[in-house]
Amino acid sequence: MSNDKRVLRLGLPKGSLQEATLEKLGRAGWNVQVTNRSYIPYVDDPELEIRLIRAQEISRYVEHGYLDAGITGHDWIVENGSKVREVGEFLFSKATRQPTRWVLAVPEESPIKGPKDLQGKRIATEVVNLTKEYLRKHEVTAEVEFSWGATEVKAHELVDAIVEVTETGSSLRAHRLRIVDTLLTSTPRMIVNHETWENPWKKQKIETLCLLLRGAIDAEAKVGLKLNVPTDQLPKVLQTLPALRNPTVSSLSQPGWVAVETILDERVVREIIPLLKAAGAEGIIEYPLNKIVY
Repeated sequence: MSNDKRVLRLGLPKGSLQEATLEKLGRAGWNVQVTNRSYIPYVDDPELEIRLIRAQEISRYVEHGYLDAGITGHDWIVENGSKVREVGEFLFSKATRQPTRWVLAVPEESPIKGPKDLQGKRIATEVVNLTKEYLRKHEVTAEVEFSWGATEVKAHELVDAIVEVTETGSSLRAHRLRIVDTLLTSTPRMIVNHETWENPWKKQKIETLCLLLRGAIDAEAKVGLKLNVPTDQLPKVLQTLPALRNPTVSSLSQPGWVAVETILDERVVREIIPLLKAAGAEGIIEYPLNKIVY
């Protein structure tokens, strides 16, 4: 990568978070295109050089300066013990808008009810350091082995318990596993190399990325709403309308009418529109949002 031009080296997670991350960046304004077998995607910004790297490794490369910044889970920053600066937290995962959780899970019929019951047991997990720290905190001695995959299957035959990541718990339930405890809740973070953060241009570029990415994520669950209202019905309509901020009210060319525009949660639209109609609103238009910047 060139050092004689203004370029930010950004690591994005390859794997389960990849599709969600690229989709959020696209909504934020950066078109990133990935070709098969390539770790160097195209991005329509000459000031960015992007590398697709496993989320498990990004924090180490950022810490050592091979990358200026990266998006990875808080869990992998903790697991690697990486000394990086966290400058943005984003609430999204591969399937939902929920944080992911690393949980201790056992077969449904297991006698293990809590961390103390792990004494002398064997645990399989991908987050070995996180699990060992959990055991130390509870003053329990147990064997922790690294799992290369198919961790849920091992719980019934090869180990006594597993520590596995989950969003909804459905996969664990499908494998007849019971959650005993949560070790860590994790969300994606924008992390930066400490030396990079001292560079004014790179700092501003990263802050712009965070601002627009957060705006794109915040807009996902919101919609815009426009409606026309008789002036004498405006107080009733405003009382019905839950606004993100005070709604915009402007006069129409037709006397006795005003236009109202606001932003609200998409999930309440189906309930709000009939109420607005009953309150006297007409010409109601719902439209999607690309970004909301507070």
